[in-house]
Amino acid sequence: MSDIVIADNPEQKRWEARDGDEVVGFAEYILTDELAVFPHTVVHREGEGIGGKIVRAALDAVRAEGTRKVMPQCPFVKSCIQKHPEYADLVY
Repeated sequence: MSDIVIADNPEQKRWEARDGDEVVGFAEYILTDELAVFPHTVVHREGEGIGGKIVRAALDAVRAEGTRKVMPQCPFVKSCIQKHPEYADLVY
């Protein structure tokens, strides 16, 4: 695996994983005053932990911002939260 960079792309309303110029995964979001809704996650390369890294970065950002709760509509995001109970307090 190359150096994967995880970053928010607010123009696309998604957290992205990039390997150089290539987007190798993303988690879409919808922000309201009270919620960060995660409806969909896509990972183009399986087995590298990319999806989990994207979701953890997104959840860490929600926590750091401190004003929203998370609504995990995406089954993958729900699964990540179940595997990492330290994020359970963020769930709406």
